[in-house]
Amino acid sequence: MTPRRSADLDAVVVGAGPNGLAAAVTLARAGLRVRVYERADQSGGGASTRELTLPGFLHDVCSAVHPMALESRFFREFGLRDRVEFAIPEVSFAHPLDGGRAGVAYRDLARTRDELGVDGPAYEQLMRPLVDRSTQVAEFTGASLLRIPPHPVLAVGFGLRSLEQGTIAWNARFRGEEAPAMLTGVAAHTILPQPSIAGAGAGLSLTAYAHARGWPIPVGGSQAIIDEMVRDLLAHGGEIVLDHEVTRLDALPRATVTLLDVTPDAFIRLAGTAMPARYRRALQRFRYGDGVAKVDFAISEPVPWAHPELRRAGTVHVGGTRAEVADAENQVHRGRLPERPYVLVSQPSLFDETRAPAGKHTLWTYTHVPARSTADRREAVIDQIERFAPGFRDTILGVSSRSAREVEQHNPNYPGGDIAAGAPDLWQLISRPVLSPDPWRTPIPGVYLVSASTAPGPGVTGMPGWFGALSALRNDFGTRTLPDLSPHP
Repeated sequence: MTPRRSADLDAVVVGAGPNGLAAAVTLARAGLRVRVYERADQSGGGASTRELTLPGFLHDVCSAVHPMALESRFFREFGLRDRVEFAIPEVSFAHPLDGGRAGVAYRDLARTRDELGVDGPAYEQLMRPLVDRSTQVAEFTGASLLRIPPHPVLAVGFGLRSLEQGTIAWNARFRGEEAPAMLTGVAAHTILPQPSIAGAGAGLSLTAYAHARGWPIPVGGSQAIIDEMVRDLLAHGGEIVLDHEVTRLDALPRATVTLLDVTPDAFIRLAGTAMPARYRRALQRFRYGDGVAKVDFAISEPVPWAHPELRRAGTVHVGGTRAEVADAENQVHRGRLPERPYVLVSQPSLFDETRAPAGKHTLWTYTHVPARSTADRREAVIDQIERFAPGFRDTILGVSSRSAREVEQHNPNYPGGDIAAGAPDLWQLISRPVLSPDPWRTPIPGVYLVSASTAPGPGVTGMPGWFGALSALRNDFGTRTLPDLSPHP
């Protein structure tokens, strides 16, 4: 099939977040005329970087640490590691406990085992097969779950481990508190009840990447990733129009294909009567999860963690024991605000001096809250950090706090504050957003959905956009050739 050259453009993309840009880059590299429309005054969406607290302090608006930057198939094809400078902390993540204790996940799995004491061998036995084949783990978890996994033996082992860590059997192999807390701290990224099979699977994947390649932090902020994608798009003839909110599909210029980096709800509004009723009903059944409240700090010195190794960690999961984290997350799922919440913490300025004025630091945090919550959680976050870092409150120079409602207002792709753009439970990982071998293609001719609401789901991976662009190339341009995305000299 040849493209309809009577159109003004070959492709229009709505949304300049990581997935929209991944789609646009892929289509431009295929030689197509591509234009991107973005409602904000800056590209990036959930991967943008701005001054949020005080002048000179650069904060990542949503994503800060990028476990998939080195494992995502799209980013490997794109050669991201050769394009963007990353700091990769020796301590990928850590999990403080009361009494100055902590579980510490070094990039070196053997060292992590040795530091975990009595539970070290059990932790290594759980993680070693996944760590040694982390890229293959990324390949089968980073695709539609309806497809036959490319590494079936590994997939079975991964599934069995997810069943163990996602059910009441999750403590069977452990005797202490550090290792279980570490695993739940990562699984809780999903904003799902704990334990859960989908949460455990995501947690095991992320933990494997932590020990295999580390959790990279882009120098200059997450915006550095976006800026490189924008540069590549422009270098291959693409265009980006900022400050342009699209409210109707029929208001867009004529194009052979239209790719939407938006949620299913937004797609329904954009399409109007052009959307078949049956497909609309299917999208209306798509469920969104709970939200986040974001709190950013400008601080005068590094966080004074009681355990010294936390001062070397790229990410810290604050919340106490496995039982405490699970209780806090399950309270959120029941619509409550926990008194002692689970808090994700990163201090990028420890590894990237461009983030703050000399001698000062930026601190990035968020905590989970019920969907559409209007609660300001700054005090709850400060109290939890102070619990494991006495004196933290005295280091604060400035604070920016957003409720879940305000997170959604800033980025409509986060309904109710849901940064996963749809609950990533087991069913919605299989049917995301509908049950289909090609979930990016919609019944409206030439229209594709490429946001994190589509397979393989949330995270800064570029994969939904890449898969959607490849689907468009197959179905509307008659090509199955993968465009070369590698950096040019």
